[in-house]
Amino acid sequence: MADIQHQVGIQGRLDQIYHALTTDEGLSTWWTTDTQGAGEVGSIIHFRFGGDGPDFEVTELVPNSRVRWRHSGTMPEEWMGTEITFSLREMSDQVLLRFSHANWKAASDFMAHCSTKWGVFLLSLKDAIESGKGRPFPDDIHIDHSE
Repeated sequence: MADIQHQVGIQGRLDQIYHALTTDEGLSTWWTTDTQGAGEVGSIIHFRFGGDGPDFEVTELVPNSRVRWRHSGTMPEEWMGTEITFSLREMSDQVLLRFSHANWKAASDFMAHCSTKWGVFLLSLKDAIESGKGRPFPDDIHIDHSE
């Protein structure tokens, strides 16, 4: 198994960041503008990138602390069985967001591409909180990849 890990400091309040991770409105400010279904544990969030995209089941919500999703669906195939966790920790001058996309079957070129894209989107989240304007799909930084 292989995992993607990132950590980013964000100048913002815990509740702002938690909202950006747990609501359609918040998620659409930094990941993709076509987001539907965010809600309580058991909800299925549908993220679309030009028509296609992954679905995730919300498996854990600890207010202002942790959000966990499990991949729910068939695409992308390499994401099947993976889990995403956002952990938040308040520091004196910022909130540290620790991100994990875990349980990949193997490290691959696609995993490396996804790691880069997660970095792009986490910086979009940082911008959304700090400046009020993120860069969600389709306005994100595009990085070509081949499989």
